[in-house]
Order: sequence, then structure tokens, then C-alpha cells
Amino acid sequence: FAGWGSQSSKVQIHHNTWLHFPGHNLRWILTFTLLFVHVCEIAEGIVSDTQMKSRHLHLFLPAIMGFVAATVSIVYYHNIETSNFPKLLLALFLYWIMAFVTKTIKLVRYCQDGVPFSQLRFCITGIMVILYGLLMAVEINVIRVRRYVFFMNPQKVKPPEDLQDLGVRFLQPFVNLLSKATYWWMNTLIISAHKKPVDLKAIGKLPIAMRALTNYVCLKEAYEEQKKKVEDHPNRSPSIWLAMYSAFGRPILLSSTFRYLADLLGFAGPLCISGIVQGFQNTTNDTNTTEKVKDPSNSYLSSEEFLRNVYVLAVLLFLALILQRTFLQASYYVTTETGINLRGAL
Repeated sequence: FAGWGSQSSKVQIHHNTWLHFPGHNLRWILTFTLLFVHVCEIAEGIVSDTQMKSRHLHLFLPAIMGFVAATVSIVYYHNIETSNFPKLLLALFLYWIMAFVTKTIKLVRYCQDGVPFSQLRFCITGIMVILYGLLMAVEINVIRVRRYVFFMNPQKVKPPEDLQDLGVRFLQPFVNLLSKATYWWMNTLIISAHKKPVDLKAIGKLPIAMRALTNYVCLKEAYEEQKKKVEDHPNRSPSIWLAMYSAFGRPILLSSTFRYLADLLGFAGPLCISGIVQGFQNTTNDTNTTEKVKDPSNSYLSSEEFLRNVYVLAVLLFLALILQRTFLQASYYVTTETGINLRGAL
């Protein structure tokens, strides 16, 4: 289905981009979280398997298959969005249902077997049930809004005005979340700029949302609201600061949130490095001791045991650093864009 999804196109879009379905960003965030949980499940299975005398592929092989399936699902969704053919999302919806049912059965079986909540495998299974349930809800919302399965009159959607204008080449608001975070859509411009100097024609026009007139109207409406609020208070005057916050407060708060998340992830580096050093010290001290082999019938690993593994900490350190730089760069971008819009409005 992943290749078939890009074969049918219902809307002609001049740019190599796509329309966003409802819940676009939420779907990508949930899928990224699902991929991370699958990585944790794979690592937990491998660590548990290494502590046994014989190999037990069932501990990590299904998690690897789940990781591949989640990756294919987001590629498939990208193709469906590119072609604007939401009927093909029905196959993805059925997959989320089956995954949710099977993980729920697994979680119920853990409860029947008396597996404690402190065991990592129980926690991972519970988190996956929640993630698959949320992805099902996202698909149901797409069906409800786009009306493409059980409705007689499906919703007709046209591409944004910016995408219909060949002069607009700034596609940041219209690409998917991964391309936004990595600025992948700018590769074509960067490659062409490497070959020859870039002129204004190659850069193109500003999108409507970033033009001075658009932001002026937005700020003026917010200022008029301030005037209405102070009409009953003769001693008070309308505040341009409150008007600016009303018009541009959301991106400012978003930028601040990204920065706080990046700062919090900064603690992951020292913590992981401290755990790695301590892990190597414990390994050196235990060289003369006999390694404990787990019973295959009780192959559950606690979160504490999992986080004592130096290889797990190394992978977590790598992912935390990537995520930290991503959030930091996103904060810089949103701040710069909001500053341009605000100056244009003023």
C-alpha cells in the first residue's frame, strides 16, 4: 500500500507538497513516540535475552516488526497526504484497530499472570495500548471531518492559496512535521544556491501569513479590541503591549515551550554519562563474580535494571541530544519568524 498511496491524485498542486489532514501534527508526534517506545521494547528484549543461557527471539523480534510497521505507516500516510486521497487511510485505520486489540490482549494477559506494574515490559505494553488508541482516535477524527467513508458527500478541500501561487516558494507552513523540524524542504534551494548565486526570483514571494499587510490587520484588530475594553474606563488607555500579546502571543508561548523542553533535555547528558561511568565501574568490580542467569519463565526486567545498562544509556544520550537540538532550533525559528511578523505589523 505504501507505494500505491502516491499513485492517485485528486487535487493538482503546483508545488511538491501536500495537504494536511486533521490531526496532522498530532499523528506525527504519536508516531515518533511509538517508534521510541518500540526502540525501548527492542532494547528491553535484547537485554533480557542476553541474561539467559539460550536465545529467546520472542522477546525482541515482534518489537522489531512493530518498529518497521510504524515506520511504514508514516511513509504510507505521507503518500496519502501527498495525493490527497484519504480513502486509502482506511487500511491504516484497520491496522491501528488490530494493533490496539492485540496489545490490549497482551496487557490483560499480563494482569492475569500477576505481572507487577514495576516491570518494564508491562509499562511498555500499557503505553502502546494508549498510543494505538490515540492513533485510532486520530483516524476517526479524519473520517468525521473529511467525511470519506460512511458519508454520502465527502468534504472537498482545495490547496491553500499560497500553494496555488508559483511565486511562493516558502513552504515551511505546508510541509510535514519531520520536514519542518529538519528543514528538509529547503534542500532544493540550498543545492541550487551552491551551484549559482541566488536572486530574489529564486527566493520567491512572501507567503500571505508573513506579509506586512496581513500582520498589520491582525495587530489592528487586536488593538481595536483593547479600545473597546477601555471605553467604560476613561482613565485607562488601550495598551499596545496587550494588543501585541493578543495577536502574537501563541507563537511566543510556543517558542518559550520549545526552549524550556530543550533546557530540560540538557540534564539528560550529565545523567546518562554518570550512569555509563557508574556502569563501567560496577562491571570492573564484578569481573570476578559469576554472572546471574535469569530463569526463562521469569524474564521480566525492571526499569532500574534496564537503565543500568550502559548501551541503553548511550542510545538514550544520543536521542536526547538530537531532540534537544531540534527543540532549540525550533525555538530560534519561531522567535525569528514572530519577530519579523511583529515588526512588519508595527
